[in-house]
Amino acid sequence: MQAICDFVHNHIHFDYMKARSTRTAFEVYHKRVGVCRDFAHLAVAFCRCLNIPTRYVNGYLGDIGVPVVDPMDFSAWIDVFLEGEWHTFDPRAADRQDRRCTGPRCHRHPPHQLVRPTCPEGFLVWTYEVPEPIG
Repeated sequence: MQAICDFVHNHIHFDYMKARSTRTAFEVYHKRVGVCRDFAHLAVAFCRCLNIPTRYVNGYLGDIGVPVVDPMDFSAWIDVFLEGEWHTFDPRAADRQDRRCTGPRCHRHPPHQLVRPTCPEGFLVWTYEVPEPIG
């Protein structure tokens, strides 16, 4: 799994200015540019070609321990079913997985179909660091 994420991470250049909601995994692979959803789509395609159960996940990255970016934006990553449970991987960035706040899970619908028809005028997201339980 890590080899897939490393390949996608090293193969694609992240560029907001080149974002396009209709880009396919095939195009991402060949154009070598995209945003977080494109990184996730390509990783999902590779995993599914290898019969690894994988789902596309979108949500938010919290701002704990990182510079605050305003306004906050959606992010995308993948969940992979390995050894009887789901594990989170982010092929775009090998950063802290504990900052993720999940939103709708996308199985059959591209992310733009989930957010555009009901997109609010505005929203705020707060994240709170919760200490690990002792013992």
